[in-house]
Amino acid sequence: MYKNIAHISYHISVIFLSAALAISVPYMVSTLADSLLNFWTLIEDEKIFLVALEILMAVVLILFFNAIMRGREYRRIANMAKSAGLVLVSPSRGLFSRRRIRRMKKELGFARELMIIGSTGYKSLLNQEGDLHEALLNCREAKIMLLNPLKEGASTRARSIPEPGITTETIQEQIIKSINFLKSLRAAQKRVRLKLYPDLPLLKLVIAGDYAFLRHYRPDIHSVPEFAFRNEPKQGGLYVPLYQYFLSRWQGTDSPEYDFDTDELVYRDCAGNEVRRERFDIAQFPIPSDKDRTSDRTIYQRLFG
Repeated sequence: MYKNIAHISYHISVIFLSAALAISVPYMVSTLADSLLNFWTLIEDEKIFLVALEILMAVVLILFFNAIMRGREYRRIANMAKSAGLVLVSPSRGLFSRRRIRRMKKELGFARELMIIGSTGYKSLLNQEGDLHEALLNCREAKIMLLNPLKEGASTRARSIPEPGITTETIQEQIIKSINFLKSLRAAQKRVRLKLYPDLPLLKLVIAGDYAFLRHYRPDIHSVPEFAFRNEPKQGGLYVPLYQYFLSRWQGTDSPEYDFDTDELVYRDCAGNEVRRERFDIAQFPIPSDKDRTSDRTIYQRLFG
C-alpha cells in the first residue's frame, strides 16, 4: 500500500514539475531575448569587441569540433578494446593500477584453477609481494610452466637482461628456489603441477577464471604494461586464443613435467602417455638458504593457521 502511494505521489510530482517548466519556459526565453537585444545595441558599433568576439567564437568552435573528433576516436578505440575483450591495461609505473591488477588476480584465483607461464617465478610466486603469491596460495589447483634451468632458454634469458648481476647461474638459482617453494606447497597438500619448457620465454601469461593477464617478455619485463582480457563469448576476443595457447604449451612434448616426489622430469607423448623419465639433479644448484626455509615455514602457517 505504501509503495503504491509513493509511486502515485512520484508521478503527480513529475506532472506538476513538467507543467511548471512548460509555463516558465516562454517567460525565460522572452527575458533572455530582451537581454540579448539590449546587450547587442550596446556593442554593435564596437569593432574591437566584435573582432574579439569572432575570434573567441572561432576558438570555441575549433575546440568543440576537436572534442567531437576525439570523442569519436575514443569510442572507436573503446569498441576495438571491447571486441578484443580488453578490460584493463596496467602501466609499468602505475602504482595504483599495479595494486588493482594484483588484487584482481588474488580474487579471481580464489578456489579456482590457476594457469601460469612465467620465466623463473621468483618475483611473482616466491616473493610475498609478488602479483601471484596470494593467488597461488588460495587457488584450487595450479598448472605452472617455468624455464628449464638446464636448457639454452635460461642462458639466453640471462644474456638478454642488461643488469650486470644477472647471470645464467642467477636465473638457475631463482628457478630452483621457485621449485622448492612449489615443493613446500605440495607437501602442504596443495594441488600444484609444474612443467619446465626449454625455449626463450616470450609471454608471461596468467589465466584465472574468465580472465587472462598478459605481458610481453623484454629484457626488463617490469617496464612493459600488463593487459587483462575477459572471456567474451559473444564478442570473440583474445581470451580463448590465449587459453588455447596455454593448453598447446602445456600439452607440448618438449616440456617435461617435474615429479616433486622423485625429482625427475617426466616426458609424455601427445596422448599423455609416459615415454621416459630423466633425473633432475637438483644438487648441482645452490641450496636454499635459511631465509628460504623460514619462508617455507611461513607458507605452512598461512595455509594451516
